[in-house]
Amino acid sequence: MSAGSVAFASALALVLAVELPDKTSAAVLVLTTRYRAAPVLAGVTVAFAVHTALAVAFGSALTLLPSELVALAVAAVFGTGAFLLLREGLRRQDAAPQDASMQGPRPVAFTRAALTSCAVLFLAELGDASQLATAGLTARYSAPLAVGLGSFAALVLVAAVAALLGRKLQARINHRLLHRVTGVAYACLAVLALASALGA
Repeated sequence: MSAGSVAFASALALVLAVELPDKTSAAVLVLTTRYRAAPVLAGVTVAFAVHTALAVAFGSALTLLPSELVALAVAAVFGTGAFLLLREGLRRQDAAPQDASMQGPRPVAFTRAALTSCAVLFLAELGDASQLATAGLTARYSAPLAVGLGSFAALVLVAAVAALLGRKLQARINHRLLHRVTGVAYACLAVLALASALGA
């Protein structure tokens, strides 16, 4: 398996695990109760493309540092992600969230719905764990295209699943457990990167 394939698979799996129980799928779900699925998916896809490009650019910039500093930066990125995910996974369960409008998608112009969806997801994803993962994996594997494609594919897949399957899928996912498992995975990656930095 080539380095690019490993980088792509790692980004796809990690971002997919992070985003399935995250606010991304919830936001897309809410948006599809207000607008048709097609413009929602078009808008969020643009937002994901921009976010992925920014994360890959940041990760690529990290690779310009000395190898020891790259490893420390990767450890810090994944450590932050682990903290955010475990905090969410260990948080006391709130009361059942209020249901979104059940009146069905409204007949809104495609462009308006797409722009609204793009803006909502762009803001929701700023500093998200998936961005941290993309940046960290880019720095670790030095394969920005493969990591970027894997991360982008995972984000679009999560959005498509949320838009098409909606509440049926949401009801079956143990969000807190997924956050915990993924948080532990991030923590392991942080420890490995830290060990690499200390052993370099």
